Amino acid sequence: MFGEILKKYRNSKNLSIKDLAVKVNMDSSLLSRIENEKRLPSKENIQTFANALEIKHEKLIKAWLEDKISGILTEYPVVAPEVLKALESRIEYLKANSVSVIPDLPKKLKTLINEIENLKNEWQLKKPLNKSQLKKLEEHFKVNYTFESNRIEGNTLTLQETFLVINQGLTIGGKSMQEHLEAINHDEAIDFIFDLAQKQSSISEFQLKQIHHLILKGIDRKNAGSYRNVQVRIGGSKHIPPEPYLIGKLMEDYFITYQSQVDKIHPVILAADMHERLVSIHPFIDGNGRTSRLIMNLILLQNGFPIANLKGNQTSRLKYYKALESVQVDNNPLSFYELILKTVKQSLQEHLALT
Repeated sequence: MFGEILKKYRNSKNLSIKDLAVKVNMDSSLLSRIENEKRLPSKENIQTFANALEIKHEKLIKAWLEDKISGILTEYPVVAPEVLKALESRIEYLKANSVSVIPDLPKKLKTLINEIENLKNEWQLKKPLNKSQLKKLEEHFKVNYTFESNRIEGNTLTLQETFLVINQGLTIGGKSMQEHLEAINHDEAIDFIFDLAQKQSSISEFQLKQIHHLILKGIDRKNAGSYRNVQVRIGGSKHIPPEPYLIGKLMEDYFITYQSQVDKIHPVILAADMHERLVSIHPFIDGNGRTSRLIMNLILLQNGFPIANLKGNQTSRLKYYKALESVQVDNNPLSFYELILKTVKQSLQEHLALT
């Protein structure tokens, strides 16, 4: 492919192999092997060829990449189809996440936003609550949030057991130590995001890793607060998280995206978007879901909203995963936005009912 294209453009310029070899400072026998598909040039040679033949660099790099990838896959014919399928999914994900685009919202979602704003204003008028009311309200929603967020990830502690573990330090018979630690850690992580919200701290990589460290503290000391360096798969999902070597750049883009959107889009949409982006990048070995939901709630708290609590029962969990997959696989975030908007609306209604 590359050699044929090179030969075609050389002939169109009425250049001999020797003439082109002089122009690109290359041995003519090497150039002949390249044209005869017996050798691929180095990546650095491609720009030199493009300049000498006055053609677009992209045309040559595309042909060069096709030959290079084809040559590698030819060596592994058994796994080649599976690799190509995985690459297709990976490339679509990277394309979708390389640019921050928030689509224009349909009328249904705009209506939800207006309803949320009205409820938020009503909630703000109810404050400040007295200290006793506020403490009871926060305790109620913190325990419920810890219970539901952990339940999404498979924790089997009941709501009452979660309360007893967090607030009374009890050990529940028949439940694993990890499940106890997941409840205690998540409660500490909620306290941490409340503190960050009060300080109006901008979200940074340092804070994200602190949140994740709290989630896995005492459970996985090696990986707590650290990006993964191995490839992972998400059970039951078509979405394939990016390779570990891409994590650093994707996370850099993640925080750039946050800063570029923070004052431009509605905070609930921002919270939903940053939630989805983080869980899709899947930067950690474990704890990605809990960390993503905490980041979402940090953004909501910073903008005057109460905690939004996604439910962990089977039906709700399935809706949550399907909404995420519609973004990850189909690049359609609207169903996920709707899910988060409805969750925030329900949270506001629950808070108002208890004041």
